[in-house]
Amino acid sequence: METAAKQLQPWKGIINQYARYLPVSDATPVITLCEGNTPLIPATNFVEAIGGKFELYLKYEGLNPTCSFKDRGMTMAMTMAKERGAEVVICASTGNTSASAAAYATRANMKCVVLLPNGNIALGKLAQALLYGATTVAIEGNFDDALRIVIELGETGKVEVVNSINPARIEGQKTASFEICDQLGRAPDFHFLPVGNAGNITAYWKGFKEYYSVKKADRLPRLFGFQAAGAAPIVDGAPVAQPNTVATAIRIGNPASWQGANNALKESKGHIAKVTDAEILAAYKQIAQTDGVFVEPASAACLAGLIKCHQAGMIPEGSVITATMTGHGLKDPDNAIQNAGFEPTIVEASKEAVMKVIGL
Repeated sequence: METAAKQLQPWKGIINQYARYLPVSDATPVITLCEGNTPLIPATNFVEAIGGKFELYLKYEGLNPTCSFKDRGMTMAMTMAKERGAEVVICASTGNTSASAAAYATRANMKCVVLLPNGNIALGKLAQALLYGATTVAIEGNFDDALRIVIELGETGKVEVVNSINPARIEGQKTASFEICDQLGRAPDFHFLPVGNAGNITAYWKGFKEYYSVKKADRLPRLFGFQAAGAAPIVDGAPVAQPNTVATAIRIGNPASWQGANNALKESKGHIAKVTDAEILAAYKQIAQTDGVFVEPASAACLAGLIKCHQAGMIPEGSVITATMTGHGLKDPDNAIQNAGFEPTIVEASKEAVMKVIGL
């Protein structure tokens, strides 16, 4: 009789799971932390709270190894870099990319350099980059300045750039579309996601199209993307010199995958709009307090967008909607504490004192 351990088929990461759809071979040295296979969580209480008559499922990417969707792209970028013999990788980041690059570089025994906008990164993300051992450089500028420098350094041929301008990143990130279809047993009618550097919306559309082309999905969803009002270059049609939003992960004024996003929106008959920081924070708090799903503020941008679309009558009754929750809420603990609306009540150490506070 086989043991339980032998019967189990452990998840080995997205490259092993979806190799047939990725530019890898049997000889490729796969660098993985067993990313992917993240849950698709029904958000029934949230939908009821906003008066919706549709199904909503959250692709909770905060349960990847470094707690964001970036791990999907990074396993591919680092694997390709290793296959090419790279020794040093570099990225610009608002936080999540730096955490992921640092972790996967450590796994691959490569040196990692990350450039961050000084003072504009959530502490949970900075902590990761530092602890994983990346050479961390904070520049007096924004993300777009950091990316410009990274691209210039990449042109020297001495470092491998692992931002989403690296096509391997898009290849890895598209696997979230595959998982959504596999988990739902169909493709959604709509897919909602936040838009910052626009790599994700580009990748999701690529994935949905590929799965549809091989008849692994029964339809192509419409993609709905949302930018923060203070960092909405795609919506406004021009780069933003000084992007500003509480959602640091999408605080980007000149997206690297701008054209990819435009193609995805056009081909999917999609929609892109902007939401205010107040709307983002309201949705951020609401999804936590209705369905127990704790996300980084950027994730809530697409939920704020969903609320607006529902109010505008843009979502047909009975629709099946999926939405990307890009990163875990613990990535940005400061915002959580500031916006929770609650704080601990301090009492003496007695049963009676606690009973009084909780109304017993």
